[in-house]
Amino acid sequence: MYTTLIIALILVFIFSALGTAVINIIFRFLGKRGYLGNLYPNVRGGIPRAVGLIPFIILSFFFLPGFNSLILIIGVCAFIDDVMGRKKSPFGIEWGQLSRGIGIILVMIAGLIQGLGVSAIFIALMVQPLNISDMQPGSTCIVTMIMCVVTMLFMLILGSAEVAELPAIYTPLLTFVVCLGYSPLDFSGKIMLGEVGNHTFAIALGASFYIMGGLVGLIIMFIATTTLIAFVRRNTLKVFFRQNLRLLDPTFGDYFMDVLTGGGLGDLLRKWFLEDKQIVVTNPLLIKLGFRRLLYNPHASHPKRYEPSQKSKIRLGR
Repeated sequence: MYTTLIIALILVFIFSALGTAVINIIFRFLGKRGYLGNLYPNVRGGIPRAVGLIPFIILSFFFLPGFNSLILIIGVCAFIDDVMGRKKSPFGIEWGQLSRGIGIILVMIAGLIQGLGVSAIFIALMVQPLNISDMQPGSTCIVTMIMCVVTMLFMLILGSAEVAELPAIYTPLLTFVVCLGYSPLDFSGKIMLGEVGNHTFAIALGASFYIMGGLVGLIIMFIATTTLIAFVRRNTLKVFFRQNLRLLDPTFGDYFMDVLTGGGLGDLLRKWFLEDKQIVVTNPLLIKLGFRRLLYNPHASHPKRYEPSQKSKIRLGR
């Protein structure tokens, strides 16, 4: 069995690497001729988007039965998100946001039907932090591969049970191999995962966490993944906070909250709950925990500008 498994993983790596290269060539050919629309954004002269189709297709076929249906659901909705982009729907929100939200809800429902219980909710919510991680070349890939390795180590330590007659480490190992084959062009900034790619890895990681340690293990690893993404993206988030959110002295808690609740869907929820209000956070503990970012409402008429203290200004000057 292990010989067959190793051969299968080698083939998966080849499929991932070659498939990514082929899709990159095809998307560039079509994109330069104006046939791809949102799938070929004008970034650094033009970069193919949604090349994560390859990891999506591979994991849909090779992932564990039951969990692969969750990947199929989120992948289809995510690809619609990639294709439609930021176009407004008749419902007052972007088509992409609508498609992503529907995908997350469908994954929750499908997971509940399959008997995953509350874990289905957390597996679906993995989409949020992985979506935020995919804002710079290679960031989602490095997070995915690190968390796969950590999950495999915990599985070996805890002695996680087999699933469908396969060793528990099959799920994170498969995800790692697929990501490894895809990643070289992503690290070099020549392609983009797109929503279909980062959403696929999100559900794959969530399933791996669940297999490792059930609901408790899933929640712990969910928090760990969010923390890792906040650390990986801390420099770009600092610039984003200062330029776009008027938050001039962000804390690590703000980075964590942005990864956990940021993006279009998060801001849409803030608009629904806060309407035109902007809640000002002054409590030192809440500031460290990131509540300024959590409660920041970009839709407020006069959003608060958080000025650093005089002491912080001196430190920033140095």
